[in-house]
Amino acid sequence: MKPEIILEIEDELGQLDDDARALMHRCFESAKTTEGVQTPLAVFVRIVDDEEIRRINREQRSKDMSTDVLSFPTVNYPQGKTARDCEKLLRREYDPELGASLLGDIIISMDHVRVQAAEYGHSVRRETGYLLTHGLFHLMGYDHMTQTDKPVMRAMEERALAAIGLTREENAVTDEKLLGMAVGMLAYSYVPYSHYAVGAALLAQDGRVFTGCNVENAAYGNTMCAERTALFKAVSEGAQAFEAIAIAARGSAPFPCGACRQSLYEFAPDLRVMVTWDGNVRKTTLRQLLPEGFGPSSLDI
Repeated sequence: MKPEIILEIEDELGQLDDDARALMHRCFESAKTTEGVQTPLAVFVRIVDDEEIRRINREQRSKDMSTDVLSFPTVNYPQGKTARDCEKLLRREYDPELGASLLGDIIISMDHVRVQAAEYGHSVRRETGYLLTHGLFHLMGYDHMTQTDKPVMRAMEERALAAIGLTREENAVTDEKLLGMAVGMLAYSYVPYSHYAVGAALLAQDGRVFTGCNVENAAYGNTMCAERTALFKAVSEGAQAFEAIAIAARGSAPFPCGACRQSLYEFAPDLRVMVTWDGNVRKTTLRQLLPEGFGPSSLDI
């Protein structure tokens, strides 16, 4: 049985994890279904940095500037037509080695992905999925150069993204909101021995937030930190990929202990870490807090 889609991803700098790759395949499947194309399709995707996409943009489009995404379709669609109207043209691009019709190439700059995700207040995951989907609809004949075409293309993108739960995120969890949720958890801390309350809020890549507080015990070794309370709650509810954690306390900066750093590193080596105390805020990353960390990739299994 022939595959419905083939997505070949070239990631020379190793910027994508398995979750990101799986998301990109889902985006392709959803875009194809939303467009209503029956022909099996193949797309080549290159993940690059700003320097490389600027070089490509300069050589291919005579524009000496970096950008977020470039698309190079194989099909020249008739005016007003898109892929769903042109199955015969798509079949002319059939590649027997792929077993599918080659739709074209997409180049995405992960430097731009990260900057735009921060600018728009949503996750890197959402921005990656959006840019790929945007590129896919370009390959299927859509454009946004006129006020007539732009809303049509945008509506198709949103339909495809909504079908896989990758919404526009108007209600995205901002850093300020996450920090506020961590502060709110201070009221629930059980700290009769240290009197040092800590609250945490852990943002999963799917948009859910899991909160926790520290819970002490007369047998001190049984005490549980706020960060691990939130993490274990998240994992027990099916979340295993995370964007950021906010940690709150009073009196001093509540950077996570070694055990919490190691536990978080298991699931999110690139986690953003924010701590707040007495109105102060400091931001860092888990890799900075745990350099040369030991995680699943360290085990040759």
